[in-house]
Amino acid sequence: MAKTKPEKKTKNKIEVPEEYVLRDEVTWLPGEDSRVFRLLKESMNKAEVAYIATYPPTECGIATFTRDVVTSVAKYTPFSNHMVVAVKREQEIEPYDRIVQFQLMRDDHSSYAEAAAFLNKSKADIISLQHEFGIFGGEDGCYVLDLVEKLEKPVVVTLHTVLHNPSPGQRRVMMALAELADMLVVMVRTGRRILIDNYGIDPRKVTIIPHGVPNVHRVSAMSVKRALGMADKQILSTFGLINRGKGIEFAIEALPAIIKKHPNVVYLVLGETHPGVRSYEGETYRNSLLETIDRLGLQNHVRFNNRFLSLDELVRYLCATDVYITPYLNKDQIVSGTLAYALGCGKAIVSTPYLYAEEVLGDGRGVLVNFRSPDEMAEAVIRILDNPAEREVMENLAYKYGRRTAWFNTAVDYLDLFHRLLLRHKRRATSVSRKKA
Repeated sequence: MAKTKPEKKTKNKIEVPEEYVLRDEVTWLPGEDSRVFRLLKESMNKAEVAYIATYPPTECGIATFTRDVVTSVAKYTPFSNHMVVAVKREQEIEPYDRIVQFQLMRDDHSSYAEAAAFLNKSKADIISLQHEFGIFGGEDGCYVLDLVEKLEKPVVVTLHTVLHNPSPGQRRVMMALAELADMLVVMVRTGRRILIDNYGIDPRKVTIIPHGVPNVHRVSAMSVKRALGMADKQILSTFGLINRGKGIEFAIEALPAIIKKHPNVVYLVLGETHPGVRSYEGETYRNSLLETIDRLGLQNHVRFNNRFLSLDELVRYLCATDVYITPYLNKDQIVSGTLAYALGCGKAIVSTPYLYAEEVLGDGRGVLVNFRSPDEMAEAVIRILDNPAEREVMENLAYKYGRRTAWFNTAVDYLDLFHRLLLRHKRRATSVSRKKA
């Protein structure tokens, strides 16, 4: 067989080793927790869920989150038929899996009524809608209200954004969703408190289910670094869809001080530019980062992987990381899948104090630094690299927190909620039938 030519390596690019560190199966549930087993027995093959959200191959965090929820819940309901109503732009052609049974055109108002009619006629028992203002059409995503209002089945809305100071339009949409939905799901206590205190939403309508994370073996960072060809490096990393809100320039500006103390540091910026950002400004932001790297002489200390990473690739990079950084700029950010995954992999973390980070990095699970402060970021990273024992404690606390939020646990939480709402719905239907009789 003729040998193929090795691919030419591109400057500032990194390749992924072949180690497999994900555990996809459910291998442990507490035997003494009879409630969990009773729940699984009662819900097995009964909860048929329809999900409304963006969905892979669409490249966005909510699409990935939805796929993970669908996959995790399906493992506990192997004989149920789940489905997805995928939100997309009309000009996009997406090769969806068969689970996508209806395509909702984001900017076509009539498509929302059509989606509701489809779901009402379907065999789905309950609807799980992922909400983010930007993924639905109309001003402030208001078209979604036309959909939810017409649904005749219980609706659970998972909120990926909870704004502390919303615009009047955003407040109206959120209040209407709270009125129409059977339950709102947030991922941290802070989100629940904002909905109750700032929006006046009934506390009984808001529950907390943490963001799920991969079920990952803890492996030696050094073993993964060797496979990456970076055994002699101390690795910092940030991943996700790149946009100006990520604040990556401040992490880059922190590097000169870090490198003075740790000259073998390399900062990995993992992920492509957000498709929405790329559509209106191209690679302007990424190019500005490259200019900063050139200005500071950091060409040998920053590497990019400009593409959407698979879960396997992402976990391998995280396993090789010594310090994970989220230098985000938006104080109101109430969820971060990237930070959740870093916790799930048991990483030492330095982050700016956005709402999600403030809550999940409490109790010693990470270090918070001020927004737009390269000096504080450098100081925190140096302290972690200088103190292996402190870093190990931080990693252990992060991993322990991540075990509770592994996807198989998050799936049980969602199934529990679906099951309770279905029972409530059946009781109401029975009560109405008796009154009519």
